[in-house]
Amino acid sequence: MSKRIVVFQNPSDILEFVRKVEKYPYDMDMKRGRYIVDAKSLLGLMNLGFQNEIELKVYEEECDDLWKDIEKYVAA
Repeated sequence: MSKRIVVFQNPSDILEFVRKVEKYPYDMDMKRGRYIVDAKSLLGLMNLGFQNEIELKVYEEECDDLWKDIEKYVAA
């Protein structure tokens, strides 16, 4: 399992993110506080809000290709 913190600034960020992660076969969840949603769920991610730190969990060890594809959203 791999984890990163991501931040979305606006709805278009979430739409672009979902389009990218849908291409990967990995199971992924996003967690903010006590809420956990599927990382491939547009509506679920919209409910987590904007400009918040959200934990992305990818249930796969070798997913460097995914991290490169979404590095724009990964918090520094």
